[in-house]
Amino acid sequence: MASELPSDPEALRAQILDLVGQYHAAAHQRAPFDPQKPNVPVSGRVYGAHDMRMLVDSALDFWLTTGRFNAEFEAKLAARIGARHALTVNSGSSANLVAFSALTSPRLKDRQLRPGDEVITCATGFPTTVNPVLQAGMVPVFVDVDIPTYNIDVGAIEAAIGPRTRAIMVAHTLGNPFDVRAIRALCDRHNLFLIEDCCDALGASVAGRHVGTFGDIGTLSFYPAHHITMGEGGAVFTNNANLNKIMESFRDWGRDCYCAPGKDDTCNKRFGWRLGDLPKGYDHKYVYSHLGYNLKITDMQAAVGVAQLDHLDGFIAARRRNFDRLRDGLAPLEEFLILPEATKGTEPSWFGFPITLRAGAPIDRHRLLLELQARNIGTRLLFGGNLVRQPYMKGRNFRISGSLANADIVVDKTFWIGVYPGLGEPELDFVIAAMHDICAGRARKSA
Repeated sequence: MASELPSDPEALRAQILDLVGQYHAAAHQRAPFDPQKPNVPVSGRVYGAHDMRMLVDSALDFWLTTGRFNAEFEAKLAARIGARHALTVNSGSSANLVAFSALTSPRLKDRQLRPGDEVITCATGFPTTVNPVLQAGMVPVFVDVDIPTYNIDVGAIEAAIGPRTRAIMVAHTLGNPFDVRAIRALCDRHNLFLIEDCCDALGASVAGRHVGTFGDIGTLSFYPAHHITMGEGGAVFTNNANLNKIMESFRDWGRDCYCAPGKDDTCNKRFGWRLGDLPKGYDHKYVYSHLGYNLKITDMQAAVGVAQLDHLDGFIAARRRNFDRLRDGLAPLEEFLILPEATKGTEPSWFGFPITLRAGAPIDRHRLLLELQARNIGTRLLFGGNLVRQPYMKGRNFRISGSLANADIVVDKTFWIGVYPGLGEPELDFVIAAMHDICAGRARKSA
């Protein structure tokens, strides 16, 4: 058998990649939906033979850190979202950490954020939108959420601004953009930084402009649940060259050097610097200007990302189509359910379909989720709910501005179901029928 294989490495590579395509066709085809054995997850990977070939192509290089595929992915991602700079990191949480850490850099001079400064955020959401603020010794200021957009209550932000407020860091919830133009105007008026957490919102836009490009920095996640996947991975992006260089430093151990892995002397004066209290000529590759980390991805992850970007527009269209089908199918239940609405003037890239039970609903959320689970319909809560009620917040230094009444409603009555591209009409119709059956049955019992 070995004698039949080509001796030329490129020909052999081509044969391997062809076999990978055949393997995908044989082993990775999705089974059609079976209503007798239903399975409707909230999220999941959607990939094809091209994605697997790209992964193996990268593996054959055996360049295990960032390399040519990462450079290609960063360039294509930046172009897709309309940002001048994009840097990959190993998760969306790391993206938020790098983005916020950049605001603490001495290179920002009088705009540098310092311990004790305040950062306004939404009371509901995922913890890692807020955690970097706490880790830096600063004070998150929590503002209530709007229902049914599930985004920060923009009308409550100005009252939350105090003498030490320096930034706003908030997420576009479940792919539904918040009113970023209004928040950007607030930031300009009060000289505040804006970080847009777009981890659930790749492809969402406002007036034709991608979310994340209104603020100083945007962040993304490529975990399998998200719009595209690398398995693990994320990105930060910005139009500000100085912030980009600072974020690259925090991502790459905090070093002052900006050489790519395996490269030396990009600046042409590797042994000509004098920084800090180090002697002149100290190797620039080992000079550290920030308290940084190693948060890079591998080139194999980036190769998958390059392939996934080719699917992105189709994925977004499928998510919007699935959202609309659920919205139409559940509309007759609006006497029991608060259904989601897009923020006015935005084009969401839906991550999930949030639902809040009304006060007069015939079933509570706990029982409803158990009944959906019994039918193998996946659900999720709106992440941490009201974050100030989470166990890890006990004893933390934070401030609440105004009422968090809606955040408490989210804790008790809100959940979401999936719209990801792996779901088709049969799965969605099954979910719609189940919701009607459960709500109608409970309503009859309570009548």
